[in-house]
Amino acid sequence: MKSAIITGASRGIGRQIAIELSSEYDYLAICCKSSKDQLNTLYNEIKSNCAVKAFIGDVADYDFVKDMVNTVITDVGSIHTLINNAGISVTGVFSDTTPSMWQNILNTNLSSIYNTCHSATPNMIHNKDGRIINISSVWGLVGASCEVAYSATKGAINSFTKALAKELAPSNISVNAIAFGAIDTEMNNHLNEEEKQLLCDEIPFGRMASAKEAAMCVSKLLAMPSYFTGEVVKFDGAWI
Repeated sequence: MKSAIITGASRGIGRQIAIELSSEYDYLAICCKSSKDQLNTLYNEIKSNCAVKAFIGDVADYDFVKDMVNTVITDVGSIHTLINNAGISVTGVFSDTTPSMWQNILNTNLSSIYNTCHSATPNMIHNKDGRIINISSVWGLVGASCEVAYSATKGAINSFTKALAKELAPSNISVNAIAFGAIDTEMNNHLNEEEKQLLCDEIPFGRMASAKEAAMCVSKLLAMPSYFTGEVVKFDGAWI
């Protein structure tokens, strides 16, 4: 069975990735930290397309991730695809960042990827097959004022992706990242309509991408030959 794990699947890009892949995969494991109702809604929406198992827990918790991965392996025997989508954003001047805020975003955005990859790759290596996509951001490429912590985690994800790709290539496992630009999801709800329009005016394409377009990008990247690895693909409407 062709299986995939999608973190941060209850809403936004993660939700649309799950919908997109539900018609391409035999088994999906979807997870989120606390949005149980939203995850159950997604579960009910895609369960007629493929086998689905939903998990509620924090991907920054290694034990939770390990148990989730082991459950998937018990259910279907192998993990073909891992989509590391879970993440949070913190906006504000750097001097207002507290140590706890800093640690929280590091744990959620970066340590979670260590947890999932460390738990899932032994199975992929054993099977000499696997795809890993890490959801990143253009701010990981160029940095963003008032988003220092977020930019730092996404820059680290890009380096993590390139390094792990070199290590896993001999096992026929591809590791890539997608550096998304402005995507029309709840993560941008801190912007009012005027601010959103100003943002869109900066983008040569004239608008934010939809979550569905972002999910289609993920699907197309998964369809690439496994030789395509170690890349950070920018998807931003020529913004950056």
